[in-house]
Amino acid sequence: MAEVALFHHLHGLTPGVREFAEALEKAGHTVHAPDLYDGHVFETFDEGLAYAKEIGFGTFRERGKQAVSDLPGELVYAGFSLGAMPAQMLAQTRPGAVGALLFHACVPAAEFGGPWPSSVPVQVHGMDADALFVEGGDLDAARELLADVADAELFLYPGDRHLFADRSLPDYDGSAAALLTERVLAFLDRVRGS
Repeated sequence: MAEVALFHHLHGLTPGVREFAEALEKAGHTVHAPDLYDGHVFETFDEGLAYAKEIGFGTFRERGKQAVSDLPGELVYAGFSLGAMPAQMLAQTRPGAVGALLFHACVPAAEFGGPWPSSVPVQVHGMDADALFVEGGDLDAARELLADVADAELFLYPGDRHLFADRSLPDYDGSAAALLTERVLAFLDRVRGS
């Protein structure tokens, strides 16, 4: 069993994020999915973005850090889009991290003091024509990780949707989400065994 800290995207802790956490739990893993928005859930991307800007991106990352402060260090950190930021920060900086799962986002390792820790495997998932992921620099950052980290994987899915793994949002793509989940479960089984 792997223990996972799963951070939500800028819409908040949606039913789709909760459902993803439940799928991992049904496979035998322990998942902590903290609400970094204090109960706020936003229907549209723009509303969620406005709230994230209002509280501040640094505050969002700090809330992620606080949310795991009482958890053991041996965690897999996972995050959807905006939630990938605290996941990546913690995977790089919190002692004991056993893995990272970055969905729809990735920033250069230097953002959090880089380089990426060699003992922490990472997967990055995104769509190959998602403007936020491709044009926003996330794909380039993911490719940098692949070049620098021995145990790094990048999975690109055909399409232009951003939050394609959240069943409760319009960007949901069932086949891509199923493949992402399959790959995540294989990753969790592998890090659990190491």
